[in-house]
Amino acid sequence: MQTGVNGDTGPGAAGRRPGEILWTPPAERIENSPLRAYLDWLQERQGHPFPDHDALWQWSVRDLDGFWRSVVDYYDADLTGSWNEVRTADPMPFTRWFPGARLNWAQHLLRRGADGEPALVCLREGDHPAREITFGQLRSAVASAAAWLRRNGIRPGDRVAAYLPNTEHAVIAGLAAAAVGAVWACCSPDFGAEGTLGRLAQLEPAVLIAADGYHWNGKDVDRAEVVERLRAGLPTVRHAVHVPYVFDRPDPAGTVPWADLVAGDDPPEFAPVEFSHPLWVLFTSGTTGLPKGLVHGHGGILLEGLKWSGLYAGLRPGERIFTYTSTGWALWNIQINALAQGATLVLYEGSHAHPPGAVFRVAARTGAHVMLLGAAVITAAAAAGVTPRADGLDLTRLRHLMVSGSALPSADYSWVMEHVGPDVRIDSTSGGTDISGSFVGANEYAPVRVGRIGGKLAGVDCAAWDEDGHPVVDSVGDLVITQPMPSMPVYLWNDPDAARYTECYFDTWPGVWRHGDWVTMHADGSISIHGRSDSTLNRHGVRLGSADFYDVLDTLPQIRETLVVGVDLPDDGYWLGLFVVPAPGHEVDDELRRTIVDTLRRRLTARHVPDEIIAAPAVPHTLTGKRLEVPIKKLLSGRPLERSANIATVDDPDALRWYARFAAERLARLAQP
Repeated sequence: MQTGVNGDTGPGAAGRRPGEILWTPPAERIENSPLRAYLDWLQERQGHPFPDHDALWQWSVRDLDGFWRSVVDYYDADLTGSWNEVRTADPMPFTRWFPGARLNWAQHLLRRGADGEPALVCLREGDHPAREITFGQLRSAVASAAAWLRRNGIRPGDRVAAYLPNTEHAVIAGLAAAAVGAVWACCSPDFGAEGTLGRLAQLEPAVLIAADGYHWNGKDVDRAEVVERLRAGLPTVRHAVHVPYVFDRPDPAGTVPWADLVAGDDPPEFAPVEFSHPLWVLFTSGTTGLPKGLVHGHGGILLEGLKWSGLYAGLRPGERIFTYTSTGWALWNIQINALAQGATLVLYEGSHAHPPGAVFRVAARTGAHVMLLGAAVITAAAAAGVTPRADGLDLTRLRHLMVSGSALPSADYSWVMEHVGPDVRIDSTSGGTDISGSFVGANEYAPVRVGRIGGKLAGVDCAAWDEDGHPVVDSVGDLVITQPMPSMPVYLWNDPDAARYTECYFDTWPGVWRHGDWVTMHADGSISIHGRSDSTLNRHGVRLGSADFYDVLDTLPQIRETLVVGVDLPDDGYWLGLFVVPAPGHEVDDELRRTIVDTLRRRLTARHVPDEIIAAPAVPHTLTGKRLEVPIKKLLSGRPLERSANIATVDDPDALRWYARFAAERLARLAQP
């Protein structure tokens, strides 16, 4: 069975093998870290030593209630009301945390940070001046917007929907909605009308806050027509707020100017809501149907956010975190919790590649200490020949590069060390929208291993299980979570009996969260993610991870991107197809096909050699950048396009239509006698 991620059977870039230690944290860095400060406090509290993160993880899953109570106490979370237990005894997904406790997430995010210190640094693509918003200004704007919501009849549980880019408007509106106890949901304006309505219409929102456009690749993108369609398609909206971000023109008829929301001088007021009261709804990609609405609670997100921002991002008051994200990706919801540490958010609106490597220019310009971004952004910068250090960018403050979305290819680890900084911790994480956080990632004690994730995170009792439900080490298994987490969804929207919730996560093993990823838990504590188990390549009884293919092939200079799909055939046959998008100036000819076959045999195994290598015009993705493996597998299995994917959630619908035509033609050929 193939083990490891990113080609663990062969050497990576610059002769480094996956799993090889690339960087070890110096003792001084560990000793001065916020994680070590917490462990010192915990030692006194518990009366026994916590020498490292491994000791913390073991205790945190052995005494799960004690761990989460320690997070409450260490960060002085203000839980009021009458409560006397950390969680109920109900199995997942019915576990409830801190029953009887009341709090407000927004209040905790705004209680730190001196009035004159920057809370938000806002930039757009290009060399335009940054806009700084202090903590004092942010508190005032949130108080004003919350008061406006209350005056207009918005009460706890009402929904506030938004169609906004990654600007201060989204942060202010999201915090204001939470302050009232309303439920927040936001779509990025790169979503079309159909995809946005497929999400927001489920919620029947009372308020819609929408921008007039956004910036992308040097263009001003007008979304006025889309916003008109949203207003027409959301009949429950009583108040539409217009945000004039890109264009200088009159407010549309029947809308409230954004300035009216933030112009007041109202005192701050935060509704004390139940611990599990809905905070926001995050939506899955919805590639094969109506997107699932994942409802997260105030308390669960607060505790997960405090743990992540304090113990793992290691943020201190006044430090800066730059997250490259849109408001439609869970990274936006994760990074906003940094405000709870008194840290500054760097909000960037625009393309990561205009010009190539733009994200590193932003990090240098703003003096970011921590970056959080998708692995694909790093891969694109490396492929474009971006060299931040050689270009004179000052990234000396940057200490931590958090990577999400997909596995970081092995070759990119060396690129980061060489071109971003030799002392930057590379922290490849895995979790997702489902929990608005991570299951696994790095910690201050863990070395950086090429192509690997650092380890398990505190409070996350995760494992790899084989098909019989037994834990496995050093071999591929299903990623499972065997004890509840506070940030797991409180429920799914429009799923009153939890039938869909149970089907999605607990159908295989009742009471155990099956995440749907193939994973290897290595004996050294590091972790490899191999891709989604629902798109597993099962060739001759051997499971192959799609991420292994991509890591090996997408770094070849002749290739822009690849997509691998396996399809079961009649009579127990199996077809492994590799779609290749050539790089500019190259074509998928016999020479490239030989190179691909030789590379897969040498870097992986002979089992990874595909049955067919097909030239493709593009690889379609979800709007958050994930390759559409499952929908294309369904097309190749004979399912029609309308039942295989939701076009509104795809970044390149024409590319997906090409695959539908290819699948139909292939099936027609196979049907011929």
